[in-house]
Amino acid sequence: MSAALKETRTEAADAEWRTRCDLAALYHVVHHLGWTDLINTHMSARVPGEPDRFLINRYGEMFGEITASSLVKMDMQGNVIGDQGRFNAAGFTIHSGVYRARPDAMCVLHTHTRAGAGLSLLRNGLRPISQDALHVLDDVAYHEYGVPASQEECDALGETCAKGSCVVLLNHGLLTWGETIHGALMRLYMLERACELELIARGMDEPPVMIADAVVGKAAARMKKLRATPDYGLMEFEGLVRTVDRKGADYRR
Repeated sequence: MSAALKETRTEAADAEWRTRCDLAALYHVVHHLGWTDLINTHMSARVPGEPDRFLINRYGEMFGEITASSLVKMDMQGNVIGDQGRFNAAGFTIHSGVYRARPDAMCVLHTHTRAGAGLSLLRNGLRPISQDALHVLDDVAYHEYGVPASQEECDALGETCAKGSCVVLLNHGLLTWGETIHGALMRLYMLERACELELIARGMDEPPVMIADAVVGKAAARMKKLRATPDYGLMEFEGLVRTVDRKGADYRR
């Protein structure tokens, strides 16, 4: 083997390991934020330099137990690459569907939080009633509930993700995707906040104040530009990683 080929392989392995560490850190961040549903949701990241492969959690591990090496590497046909491990079949359907439809997606997050699942019971449930909603409202898409772990659902989800990167899975929960791990997380944080405030408003005795259309339009233009920057959500993610590190999270192994 040539020295150049060895170096290329080393660089690829290093890039994958960094992604593994960042994705494992993300699971601990989600655990810290209280967005878990036992073992039943999943986050993934596309493998750098391998567009047809992605990393996802080993089915059965709690989010606070996940490490960089425990993540399962899969291809788009559902095969586990390298070290074998169980995976959530519905999770494979969701993540492979997004990655196939969105070559620009490098990370996909899916949750079943009370706020997200609660909002998912309402068609077109998010309204321009908070500044949190304005962060995502222009990029929200609603996805009809389908048959889990089916090819039809895989294809349908891909079509929905062509409409936006902040997805409300009706009767189910939330999903976001982004060009970076930190960008996908920032989308999910703001979408979750918007859902929380929407549900609070719907429990009040009077209708909420609606934000003016002109303001909504300006916010949409600003957020579209902001989300396109590579550093979108980076400082927030780094801060959250420092937080879980201080709590003793052990995931870099």
